This record gives sequence, structure tokens and C-alpha cells, in this order.
Amino acid sequence: MPRRLSESLRRRVLDLLAEGHNPREVARRSGVSKTYLYDLHHSVGGVYRPQDVHYSDRYLDREERYEIARLLDAGWSQRRIAERLNRAPSTICREISRNRDPRSGQYVPERAHTLAWERQRRPKESKLAQNPRLRAIVQDWLDDRWSPDQIAGRLRREHPEDKEMQISHETIYQGIYVYPRGQLTRELKACLRSKRTTRRRRGGRETRGQIAGAVSIHERPEEVKDRLIPGHHEGDLIKGSLASNSAVGTIVERTSGLVTLLHLPDGYGADKVADAVVEEMSALPAWFAKTLTWDRGREMSHHRDITDRTGINVYFADPYTPQQRPSNENTNGLLREYLPKGTDLSTHSRADLDAIADALNDRPRKRLDYQTPREVFTTLINEHHTGVATTP
Repeated sequence: MPRRLSESLRRRVLDLLAEGHNPREVARRSGVSKTYLYDLHHSVGGVYRPQDVHYSDRYLDREERYEIARLLDAGWSQRRIAERLNRAPSTICREISRNRDPRSGQYVPERAHTLAWERQRRPKESKLAQNPRLRAIVQDWLDDRWSPDQIAGRLRREHPEDKEMQISHETIYQGIYVYPRGQLTRELKACLRSKRTTRRRRGGRETRGQIAGAVSIHERPEEVKDRLIPGHHEGDLIKGSLASNSAVGTIVERTSGLVTLLHLPDGYGADKVADAVVEEMSALPAWFAKTLTWDRGREMSHHRDITDRTGINVYFADPYTPQQRPSNENTNGLLREYLPKGTDLSTHSRADLDAIADALNDRPRKRLDYQTPREVFTTLINEHHTGVATTP
């Protein structure tokens, strides 16, 4: 925990950080050291709560409290004040009784606002701490490397009528980062996929060679864009350490999110990648293997060979536009939990990669309404066999 500062100076530092100023600028403007700023940053989990934050229209804000004081001085009744502010009379009654100055009996708006602020930031038992059953489920899914968003969405899907078994992803994050509570926080934080101790903003560029006969993504069929028709895939390599010269191929189907991993034990030359793509994609039904979109990596130089052997049309994204392959980029980020940067990826067997793909295919996804890719894939197979569309 950082050393003690006066509350006003500490508040000024937090407000500057909350406004987006970098630590160097905040240090210059506040007169505190960067070391203190980083200590403070970690102590609050990277989440800066502005002093005058207004969370919801449920709560009275400072202006409303000043209006209450003005109208009380003018002799208005609490019911008339409630009507004027479009609030329930009980809300006005509680506000005045809770925050009236006990010495003078007067309602002082600034004092009332400060008391409300202090009451909101008072440590309270979190929903996870109150509900052992919910906490156990959240912990189990964190152990399975689900994200808080996936957990929250899946709980809503599995317990649509039980509010006690629902929790927002933000509440899970706050339980980890903002309001640390001993062993509970240590258990939750240890299972976060990112392993971070603080929240941070997100924010590279790579060079690629020319590929003969490359067909641009802009010539890809229009049906690919909306993800409504299955069979269109995105692919890429994730690479290991330079010394190992290793890599694993990743392919993601756009409609279902189904992940396929390419085992490349002998390196990622164009011939090896082409053979691996053919082997894996040939195992899929023809209606589920129509196109493949890759980046401009030289490993896809034998794309014509892939098309000749499988009938799959290969398209190439524009340089430096990972956003044109969003499913694959997102999946590659998830895979780095299992296949860390700077490691020798050739040590992973075919069985290892199958287990990793299974883990991702059995995770719920937000864009799939918290179904898993495998569940969506199974639904698509059933629809294809029966010719009848089913509702997930």
C-alpha cells in the first residue's frame, strides 16, 4: 500500500489518473513521485473512481440535493419536492432523515452529498461472498479459464429466473481488483486468464512478403460478412521462440467459432502448413469448409495447392488489418494462455493441441448468446441433416 498522503492530494492524484493523464504528467502536476503513483495504481486495481461519480439515475446527485435544500428553505413539503424532482416521496424522506445535520437539524446539501459518498464507498459484503453456491460456480469456471464476461452470460442463460444465481462481469472484476477481500480475492485472481493484478487499457505491426496469385479478401463472397452461412474460416499462425522456430496453426469458423489447431512438428514452411490445412479441413463436412481467409504470411504461399486438394477458396486480408480476421485474432489471444510467447511450441503433441481446442470449443461465447462453439456446431449439423432450422 502506498504511503499516506493528505486526502485532498490523494483525491487529486486519483482524479488526474481517472481523466487519462499518464503517470509522468500526473507526477508533474501533483508534486508526487512516479513510484507513489504506480503503488497507488496497484492498490486500487487500476480502477479510479471519480469523486463525484454518478452511478445511476436511481441515486440523487449533487444538483438534486441542492434543489432539495432550496425548496425546504422555501417551505415546500417533502411530497411537493418529490413531485418537482420526479422522485418517490419515500426517497426524499429518507434522504432528509439520513443526512440532516444532527446539531442544527438543517439539511445541508454539500454535507448530505459527502455522507452519501462515504456511505457508498463503505466496504460491504459482495454478492460472491454472500452466496457460496454462486462463488463455487464462478471459481470452477475461472479454473476452466472462462472470462468473467463468459461466466456472467452463461449464468444468465442457465438461471434465467434466479437472480441470486446471476452476476455481472463487472461485479466479478470488482471483487478481484477493486475491493480485495483476503482469500476470496486471491483465489479468484489466481484463476484470471490474464494473471494480471490490475486492470489496464488495451492497445504492433508486422511485415509480410508478397504471395503469388493471392486473392484479396475484397473478392470474398458477400455471404461471409454476416456470419449467417457456415463454412467460412479464418486462419493464422502463432509462433514460438525464435530459437525453436516453432509454430501452431489456428483456424476458426466464423459462424460457430469452432477452433481447429494445426500440428506443425517439422516447422511452418509453406508445404508443411498446406499439408496440415488439407488434413484438418478435409475432415470437416464439405458444406462446413468453403473458404479460408489468412493474413499475408509466407507460410500460405502454397494456397493454390490447398484449393486444388480440398476445393476451399483461400483469400488474403489486407496488410496490417487484423480486424479483418476478428474471430481468429480473438482466438489467438485466448490460445496464448496455453501456448505462451517465447516458448518452444514444438513440444506440444497432437493430443495436447486437441485438448486445447476442446477447452476453447467448450467455452461459452458472448456473440453466440453464451452457447459454446461445439453446441452451435452440433446445431448446424442437425439442421443440415434434417433440413429444418432449429432455435438455439
